[in-house]
Formats: sequence, C-alpha cells, structure tokens
Amino acid sequence: MHSFAYISYAEEALADFWAAHAPDMPLPAFGVSRVGCQLHRALQVGETVTTAVRVSKIGGKTAGFSILMERGTELVAEAEIVWAACNPDTGEPIPLPEDLRDWLYKYLE
Repeated sequence: MHSFAYISYAEEALADFWAAHAPDMPLPAFGVSRVGCQLHRALQVGETVTTAVRVSKIGGKTAGFSILMERGTELVAEAEIVWAACNPDTGEPIPLPEDLRDWLYKYLE
C-alpha cells in the first residue's frame, strides 16, 4: 500500500472525530502546519483498518492530533496532524478560541 494511503486514513479519521464530537461548534479556519506518519507494519490493499483519534497537544494557536491505525489489535501506523488556526482572509495565524481550547482539553491524552 502506498504511504499516502496512511495519511488519507488519518485525515478521514480526524474529519470523523470532528463530525462526531463537535458537529455544531463554530470553528476558525484551520491550516495544516504539520503532517507525519510512522509506519510499523505494512498493510495490503483491502485490509480493514480501525482508527483512534487523540488530541495530543494544544498550543496558543495550534492543536495537534495523534491518529492510531490498527489491523485487529496490531498497531500498523501512527500519524500526527497539527492544525493552526488562521484568519480566513489573510491566512495569518490567530489564537484558538477559548471555548475550543476548553473543548479540546476534554480529549487531551
């Protein structure tokens, strides 16, 4: 399986996390400031992967997420995605809103 597929799984899991946990929360615009993936085991096309999303860090302007990908009980990959809040018109970084920070802390691992 191509390595970009792991990032696709991670991005899909993160989108599902937001949809399930904060469907009505107003959010600032976000830009991706970092994406990384550590591969532990190879996957084959068609294998079932389960994911778990964790908030890994909360900064003044950023939120980091760790996405674990498993085949059965075996960890196959760990992705890290860091989002930076930004002004939608200028793209300049802005502070995370306090209510969003408070909400994220509920999921910080």
